[in-house]
Amino acid sequence: MMEQQAEDKETKEQKQIRPVADWLIRLVKGALVGIGFILPGLSGGVLAVIFGIYDKLIRFLANLRHRFVKNLLYFLPVGIGAAIGIVLFSVVVEKAFGRYAAQFVCLFVGFVAGTFPSLWKTAGTQGRKRSDYRVLLLSTLAIFLLMVAGGRQLTEVTPNLMVWIASGLLMGLGLIVPGMSPSNFLIYFGLYDKMATGIKDFDFSVIIPLIIGFVLCVLLFAKLASCLFKKYYSGMYHFILGMVAGSSLAIFPTVVFPAFSDDNLTAAGLNFASALLFCVVLFMAGTIASYLFSKVEQKYPREELF
Repeated sequence: MMEQQAEDKETKEQKQIRPVADWLIRLVKGALVGIGFILPGLSGGVLAVIFGIYDKLIRFLANLRHRFVKNLLYFLPVGIGAAIGIVLFSVVVEKAFGRYAAQFVCLFVGFVAGTFPSLWKTAGTQGRKRSDYRVLLLSTLAIFLLMVAGGRQLTEVTPNLMVWIASGLLMGLGLIVPGMSPSNFLIYFGLYDKMATGIKDFDFSVIIPLIIGFVLCVLLFAKLASCLFKKYYSGMYHFILGMVAGSSLAIFPTVVFPAFSDDNLTAAGLNFASALLFCVVLFMAGTIASYLFSKVEQKYPREELF
């Protein structure tokens, strides 16, 4: 009798803890996705895929009226976390990211490396065709070349209302199209540092147009993405897998390798060996963190919505 009461008490405590733990997990996921939006070389969409919220979020945005309140409450901590991640990392961008860009990016590449096997398994849930392998290869090459081209600042654009709305649209595409890094293209147009400073300083002439552009993009294209997933699940997931792989590979020639030039090493106060060790340690930390994160999710299973 006493043993049964103890088991019932333990079960009740677990039920009370799980919602809190699940809410905090989604908050952390949102923060990391938010960082992905402004971290050069990555995209929020990639991290949303990695953390298992991409398809649910797209379905919600494509059908806002379906279980709106329940789904809104589910994604509320994701949104809060994303806002926290964007604001906090904007401070990091201005203070330290310029000196240690390669090292910070390696941390997030580690997140990708640690979860790639599970992404591969998810992509093959409904089987694989030869065409899926072609889609994987072509999307990997396409995003790799696009990111390499977009990672260089080739022009300077003067910021204004429409430019920031367009930048918000670009960030929205970073969510809808996993693997596309909006920050790389903002660097290309000379807007990246200005955006980071505007967010850090809570400059609403920057923040509000960014939000408008982001929301417009997501609302316009989320339904299209949802329909494509329903009709072409395997092909779409292999496309996304290729985008994740290609964008991750493109990080090395655009961000990591340039950091090992003599001028950049001097600016960072590092030598070649210490810079390389820093990159390796953070890459391993990211890989281990993503693995442990998946273990936490197994202990507290995701809520099934929709």
